[in-house]
Parts: sequence; structure tokens; C-alpha cells
Amino acid sequence: MKDLTIGNEAKLIFKFALPMVFGNLLQQLYHLVDSIIVGNYLGKEALAALGASSPIFYALIAFVIGIGSGATIIISQYFGAKNIDKVKRAIDTTYIFLFVASIIITSIGIFFSEEIFRLLHVEEKVIPLATEYFNVFMIGMIAFFGFSGTSSILRGLGDSMTPLYFMVIATFVNIALDIIFIVVFNWGISGVAYATVIAQAGAFISGAIYLNKKHQIISFNVFKFRFDKELFLQSIRIGLPTGFQQTFVALGIMALIRIVNNFDTDVLAAFSVASRIDALAAMPALNLASALSAFVGQNLGAQRVDRIKKGLRATLFMAWGMSLIVMLTVIFFGEHMMGAFTKDQSVIDHGANYLVIVSSFYMIFSTMFVMHGVLRGAGDTLIPMFITLFSLWVIRIPFALVLSKHFGVNGIWWAIPIGWSMGLLGSLFYYFTGRWKYKGVVKQQAK
Repeated sequence: MKDLTIGNEAKLIFKFALPMVFGNLLQQLYHLVDSIIVGNYLGKEALAALGASSPIFYALIAFVIGIGSGATIIISQYFGAKNIDKVKRAIDTTYIFLFVASIIITSIGIFFSEEIFRLLHVEEKVIPLATEYFNVFMIGMIAFFGFSGTSSILRGLGDSMTPLYFMVIATFVNIALDIIFIVVFNWGISGVAYATVIAQAGAFISGAIYLNKKHQIISFNVFKFRFDKELFLQSIRIGLPTGFQQTFVALGIMALIRIVNNFDTDVLAAFSVASRIDALAAMPALNLASALSAFVGQNLGAQRVDRIKKGLRATLFMAWGMSLIVMLTVIFFGEHMMGAFTKDQSVIDHGANYLVIVSSFYMIFSTMFVMHGVLRGAGDTLIPMFITLFSLWVIRIPFALVLSKHFGVNGIWWAIPIGWSMGLLGSLFYYFTGRWKYKGVVKQQAK
């Protein structure tokens, strides 16, 4: 556990974010390895199936992850206020919620998967592959929520190193199983899903055993879990806007997939690969924003708004520097990156165009997410929800639809940074109103 209310702001945030960056890079790495193996051994139709499955999975889990983020904010604020009993109750309540939610989502996902793929107008030859992969993947939902929830809780307590250790284990297990199941056993696309499920389950179980023995606050004795209705309602209040936001973002990605599917399988396969490279490139900014949220939560709980402003400035400078490096790397080597996944030149060309267009605006993206990190850490999640939904559904999706008719596939890619730009303007405007300072569960006195 790490107290983020004392010490140099920049160093604290950087040290806190660094394990998260490595952990999420590792997580994205095994998604990339999945795509590389699938693209080279199973073909572009299987690659397109992965791309069609990801936004549906995200749509199903987004609402629950959003509610869980509310619990993480509560944990960080009560930990900052040194109210350990509330921290323990919030952790127990979060695990109970995630367990029940995982059962419900698994059932819904498996039952409706094929219908959802048809609704997105996925090509008929891709649907059987996408359904096969997706249904196996959904079996591991309990492990996914368990590991993801544990990692988020630990970060709320200021511990970003422990999740990294178990992510390292999961990554190398996943890569090894990918090779065994696909290259050696010839299990096809379901082998990719089985590899991920086993790796996630292993990370969660080993993490639970370790934390039961070593951690002072977290315990996995299900018979001693206590559900706190008041804290759950607080989590709902804070997390509900983020839950809705994440859900509609996921639905927005599905809408984007629907527009992409107006073109051929090559474009969907290119989007599948390029968006995974894009997700990897975005990790530093996202993790800095997440670290800033934990920093803001603890310092707001400790009534230290002055430290929050210093932490924001330091985080912005770090995010801009990292975004510049990542942007140049992706622009100059994007085509070579695409070539690692497939030898189909059409897929490579479409994906390289995506990467050049989108990566040119990473600094705007990183600034927007850092600003949202402040607001979410303060527990002010409603306005970021409206800003995100506006930039996605009023700007990005309509622009993608219109521009794709005039400029082809590249019009879809240009709509992404246009949406980011509008989201940044809204975030900056709201931040400077200062209203976010008074939204925490541990109330900040007005000044």
C-alpha cells in the first residue's frame, strides 16, 4: 500500500503509473500475440473474427467495469482518510458484486452471441469463427472480473506493483498456450480463447492465494465477505455514469464496426490489427490517467487540493512526452508493424493508413484522458460521461458515416481524432469550473 498524500507529486505518480504501464503493455502484448498467430496461421477471416468479437465483449463488461470503478474511487478516498474499516467493507462489497455480475454476463453473452454478430453485418464466412472464439472466451468471465477487480482494488490502495507480477505470469502463460493450442494441437481460433481463459484464471487464483497470505486488508474468504448496502449505493452513484459511459463507448465501437463492415473483410481485418496496435500505443497515457485518479482520490480524501493541481501538471508533461515518442514510432514503423500480423497487402495498407491518421493526434487523446483522470478520481463522473458520449455519438459516429461515403475507409479513421478533439474541449472547460472539487465521498470544504 502506498500513501499518495505525501511526497513529490511527479515522482509518486510516475512510480505508481510505471508498473501499470508495464502490466497493461503485457496485457496488450498477449492480445497482439493472439492476432499475430491467428493472422499467420489461421488467415484474415479469423483475424476479422477477433476484431468483431472484441467490441461485443467490451460492451458486455463495460457497465460492470464502470460500477467497479466507482468502488475503486471510494476505496482510494477512504484509504486517504485512513478509514480502514470502510476500505475493507468496500472491498468485500465489490467482490460480491463482480461475482454475481460475471454469472449474468456469461449467460447473456453465450446465448445471444451469434445474433449480435449478424446485427453488426459481419460477413457470413466470419460469423462461425467469431462465435466459436467468443463463446469460449465468455467462459472465463469470472476469472476476468476477479483478476481485474483485484488489480483495481490494489491500485486504489496505492499498490500498483502486485498486479504487475501476476500480469507477467498471465502474459507468458497465454503466449505459450497460444503456440501449443494453435501451432501444435491445431485447435483453431478456439485455442486462442482457451489460452486466454486459462491464463486469466491462473493469474486470479495465484493472486488470491498470495494476497490471502501476504496482504493486510484483502482477504478471499467468501464466508466472511460482508455486503455493505450504503457503500454499494455510493459505488453506484459514482460508478453509474462511468458504467453508462463505458457501455455507450462500447456500443459506439460496435457502431463503428458496423460502418467498417460496409466495406470488405480486408478492412475489418485491418481494423482488428490496427486498433490493437493503437490500444498498445495508448497505454502510457491511459495508465498515467489511472494513476492520477488514485492520486486525486487519496489527496481529495486528505483535503489536499493543492497537491492535485501540481499532480495534474506533472502528469500532463509526462503524458505529452510519451505520446510524442509513441506517435513518431507508430508513424514511421506502422506498416512494418502491420506486416507482422499478415502478408495480405490490402490489409497492411488499410491498417497503416489508420495508424498514421490516428497516431498523429495522440497528444490530444492523452490530454483528454488525463483531464478525465482528475474528474474521476474526485468522484465527479457524470460530466465526463456526457462529454464522452457527445464526442462519440454526436461527433465520431456521424462523421465516420458521412466521411466514409465521401473519402472511403480513411473517412472512418479521420472521425476518431475529430471526436477526441471535441472531447478535450469539453473536458478542459469543465475542469476550469472547479466543481469537481466537491464531489468526493469524503467531503471537501468549499473555499
